[in-house]
Amino acid sequence: MHIVKQFARHAVDYRTHTITPEVLHHAKRAVIDWYAALLPGAVLPPATLLEKAFAEELEHGRARLALGKPATTRLAALINGTASHTAEVDDIYREAIYHPGAPVIAAALAVAQAINASGESFLRAVIVGYEISTRIGAAMGRAHYKHWHNTGTIGCFGAAAAAAELQGLDERQFAHALATVATFASGLQQAFRMDSMSKPLHAGRAAEAGVTAALSAAQGVTGSLDVLEGEVGFGRAMGNGPDWTLALATLGKDFHITRMTFKNHACCGHTFAPIDGALALKAKLGIAASDIEEIQIATYSAALEVAGYEAPATPAEGRFSVKYTVATALTHGSVRLAAFLPERLNDPVTRALMQKIRLTIDPELDAAFPGKRAARITFRLRDGSSAQHLQPTRKGDPEAPLADDELNQKYLELATPVLGAEAAQALLEKLWKIESMHTLDALLVR
Repeated sequence: MHIVKQFARHAVDYRTHTITPEVLHHAKRAVIDWYAALLPGAVLPPATLLEKAFAEELEHGRARLALGKPATTRLAALINGTASHTAEVDDIYREAIYHPGAPVIAAALAVAQAINASGESFLRAVIVGYEISTRIGAAMGRAHYKHWHNTGTIGCFGAAAAAAELQGLDERQFAHALATVATFASGLQQAFRMDSMSKPLHAGRAAEAGVTAALSAAQGVTGSLDVLEGEVGFGRAMGNGPDWTLALATLGKDFHITRMTFKNHACCGHTFAPIDGALALKAKLGIAASDIEEIQIATYSAALEVAGYEAPATPAEGRFSVKYTVATALTHGSVRLAAFLPERLNDPVTRALMQKIRLTIDPELDAAFPGKRAARITFRLRDGSSAQHLQPTRKGDPEAPLADDELNQKYLELATPVLGAEAAQALLEKLWKIESMHTLDALLVR
């Protein structure tokens, strides 16, 4: 049986199963984390520019943008998907090198609003989208990530699955939605190797593509069912011919949505182990940033390839600079949205500390990627002494997860400046009870 048909069969069969309390809880955590990413991104470019570009598709339609403006289903998926990947605080499925929330939840919410779906149906679609897409991403592995941005290429499958689930597509239609969206998959890493707005657009385009494929399949549009495993299909054209049986092995038994990474810093996830390690070593030694003469950071190669900006001049470049994020963490104590304001980006103390950072690839840590994201930090101090710390994982990873209270605080920190304290708190309380909603109208923030 073709791979897309096996995924489709799982999705249709899962409709007969009750969502377990554990999976339900983690799905709500994913949605809350998504809103934490969506709201600050909604008031920034490129989302604000997309609203201008596609103004004729606004103020009508049953879906909504982040702050309540009506939009067509596909445009809401595009703009909300883009917005939720802009501030670089959205979730990660580590083994797939992939941010599922931005494309999957954006697509699910747009379709759910358009058809007046219940909160439980919305959450089920999110779960299905996460489970199918994270497995495709993990199977494609590191070989795919060499050139492609997985949130764009893999995210479209999650978006299509979520949209197909909400529409109740049968097994045949569901399979064709996945087959069709495979040929929409796009997103080049080169698009964010210099300052640009392309990276968040990858997430938005994946959400829109998934909705397009599912809506089309519902009307009878067909795709090539062997598009994943075929001789010139997705697996070989964009990877090294993965073993798809591994992607299917635990489907329906092991739910990946229970093992998400929720970001604790407002920047590229590849910078997290260096940031966490540097802060841990600073705290252990009880020193100030001014006591440090040199910092050596040894980590995996993808971190230096993707987050290797030496002298970032813009917020986008700053978020993808190991040197900047570590230096600003050491000088200011954290890497939140304020870290990328002009005065912080140009802080002379931070810039001076950046000059003291040396980056190298650690072969052992590199071999463990993507399943582990680690960094080895060494400080040489002004008094001539030195100290080293191995950061084996990142705060927010499954081994060191954000507790519910910490996730709430992250959401409130990011949502309050956009909504105001009272509205942000009210929305949070509704999100924790979303499974009981008959429609999602109660989530409209304005």
